[in-house]
Amino acid sequence: MKSFYRLLLAGLLGLMLLRALPVWADGPTLGGCQMFPADNIWNTPIDQLPVDASSSAYIASIGASTRLHADFGAGEWNGSKIGIPFVVAPASQPLVAITSFRWADESDPGPYPTPPNAPIEGAPDTSGDRHVLVLRQGECKLYELYRAFPNGDGTWRGDSGAVFTMTSHALRPDGWTSADAAGLPILPGLARYGEVLAGEINHALRFTAPQTRQAYVWPARHFASGNTNPALPPMGQRFRLKAGFVIDNSFSPQGRVLLRAMQKYGLILADNGSAWYISGAPDEGWDNDALAADFNRVHGSDFEAVDVSGLQVSTDSGQVVGFGLAVTPTGQAIAPGGSTPFTLTVSYNGNFSQPVALSAAVSPALSLQLKPSGVSTTSSAVVTLTDTHSGQLLPGVWHTLWLTATGGGLTQTAQAWLLVGGSRVYLPVVVKP
Repeated sequence: MKSFYRLLLAGLLGLMLLRALPVWADGPTLGGCQMFPADNIWNTPIDQLPVDASSSAYIASIGASTRLHADFGAGEWNGSKIGIPFVVAPASQPLVAITSFRWADESDPGPYPTPPNAPIEGAPDTSGDRHVLVLRQGECKLYELYRAFPNGDGTWRGDSGAVFTMTSHALRPDGWTSADAAGLPILPGLARYGEVLAGEINHALRFTAPQTRQAYVWPARHFASGNTNPALPPMGQRFRLKAGFVIDNSFSPQGRVLLRAMQKYGLILADNGSAWYISGAPDEGWDNDALAADFNRVHGSDFEAVDVSGLQVSTDSGQVVGFGLAVTPTGQAIAPGGSTPFTLTVSYNGNFSQPVALSAAVSPALSLQLKPSGVSTTSSAVVTLTDTHSGQLLPGVWHTLWLTATGGGLTQTAQAWLLVGGSRVYLPVVVKP
């Protein structure tokens, strides 16, 4: 029986040690497709990046006293659903012709997997933007149309169209529009109810401003203005909710998730439109009254423009300069007062060359000393954790270990497990029937 217990314990420890962690944290997904890789500019936190030198001018031009507005919700407004709808189509969805584009020289030609009943932004007879967004499973490509109209025979026509491969960092050709004025995809920047229900939005959100400059910044590829006033923001400009803005329980649960995303991942200026209108997809789960009350408390002056240029790997790629972090093994046993090594592997994108500081946190709380406290830009480093606690320990308690690396305004976290006093693990008694 003792050998059985030893085998069972070895199996449990083996499962802990074999659990692999990705070097980069997972990015957002939809319909089984990632919404761009995790190290894409859309999915990168910008809360530690420098403030843009023109931030004050940009905020003033959009409206410092103007309140935030949720351009999405439940129900209908003037006969149409509130927000920009989308459809996730199966891999078997037939491709159909796009018979014409107004801006054919900057559009990706058909065919597109656009269902005949694909939802259109606005009422069926609207004269607005009429966006149609289709994410096709299997190939994980995003097909987006601007001012789309069905022809009645299964084919479609539109003013412009763009196709994005969601597993790729590739941007539109320089100077090309998309279904959006900035030449960006729309779907990755929408607030989606499913994300809020899960408790986190881990990507930037799309928004509009009344006036933009005749310019665009990475990752945008197109402008939609003849005004060269430098006080106006360019297309693609990133903004964030200031760190000092307090997001507490006085905001609704939905509002807190949205506002936290605006602090960590920020907003991307994607089109001309009403000031501080945040884009999202319609869903009956949205609480319109709560969102209106929440956003009514947030003003343009609560935001600042962010300079993301330091993250750019290439002008034609959405990949960010930075690093990822992994830890091996993912589980270790340590004697009280003893030490144990972990190997941290740091992967680098682009020309990242900043020193990386390391820190460790444990739950349940445990006093640990970490050496070294930082690594240079090498592929891996061995760090040693020493147990410095005093007092009794509960036998057989696994402590969750969070190893955090910070450098160049970026933060990555890897998870592992630590068993202190592992020799005192007691397995349950197996009682035969």
